[in-house]
Amino acid sequence: MSEENNQISNRKEKDSGAKIIFDNANLCALLLRNYSNIEALKDVRAEDIEDVTERYIPMFTEERNADVVKKVRIRDGSEIFIALIEHKAQVDYNVCMQVLRYMVFIWEDYAKQQEKIHKGISKSRDFKYPPVFPIVYYNGVNKWTVDKTFSSRIALGDVFSKYIPQFEYHLVNTGDYNREELLNREDGLSLIMLINKLRDAADFNSLGLPKDYLDNIAFKSPEDVLETLARVIAVVLRKQFVPEDEIQGFVSHIKERDMSDLFEGWKGFNVQEERQKGKEIGKDLTRINLICKKLSKGKSIKTIASEIEEDEAFVKEISFLAEKYLPDYDEEKIYEEWKQKEIIENPK
Repeated sequence: MSEENNQISNRKEKDSGAKIIFDNANLCALLLRNYSNIEALKDVRAEDIEDVTERYIPMFTEERNADVVKKVRIRDGSEIFIALIEHKAQVDYNVCMQVLRYMVFIWEDYAKQQEKIHKGISKSRDFKYPPVFPIVYYNGVNKWTVDKTFSSRIALGDVFSKYIPQFEYHLVNTGDYNREELLNREDGLSLIMLINKLRDAADFNSLGLPKDYLDNIAFKSPEDVLETLARVIAVVLRKQFVPEDEIQGFVSHIKERDMSDLFEGWKGFNVQEERQKGKEIGKDLTRINLICKKLSKGKSIKTIASEIEEDEAFVKEISFLAEKYLPDYDEEKIYEEWKQKEIIENPK
């Protein structure tokens, strides 16, 4: 696959944070162990998981949203399956068809890989395709009312049942887990799911997470999980127009494993004023995204500044920050670094 095809130019930028979550192998392992209801996966570890998402981006094209694809080894390490995690923030009645297309892409690619090793093997009697475990992670506001079976999407399904693919996706719906269930799990994913339930910044006032719960997550979580927690919470808070200095305070506490009083002493703020600031954040993210898109096409700083009518110094600064995230361009991380630099250089 060429370098050009491996770029993420067709990624839809406005993720809710789900891709950030499941890019992390430890959190993905938690999902498979604790939320799959499959006994064979109860011992899956981060080191058993290999991210292969980038391989399928050219196949998924613009359909791709926040999905990730993982190759997972189980048991003695000799058996593998493919975990396909599709994120939905809204009810989508065509998800089964979308998942089927992804599964076929994955199987076709697997056969091509094996054919390169042993020509004609895919036509042999003993050739087997790896199982694909389709997971839909839903954290939307409305109740998920979509049937999980593919056949329910086909007209005259009862008449032609023999000829219709029979499968269903596994639904992980944050709304299906109540507060107590999530608190008992004491893991990073449970905290993310609790945060995902919040629909307004004011809800943080009544969150009231137990000190022991937060301490256990801070103590048990690897650094990469804490980093992901910090990023996801920052995404959620920005959507609620929370002031950037407060967001950075949250991020610092999480990264330093000082989470006991994380949600205490929540400051009051003028919603209208912060909503306006939120719009400014959106504009900045859009500016950064435009720059990243043009950088991915190999354009110079001067050309980019001219094409988007942006200050050349700003383009140069964003370009410098973006270099460390090659071949990906993570707009959220770039924004955070740029904003943190501004706060340090221009304190109030």
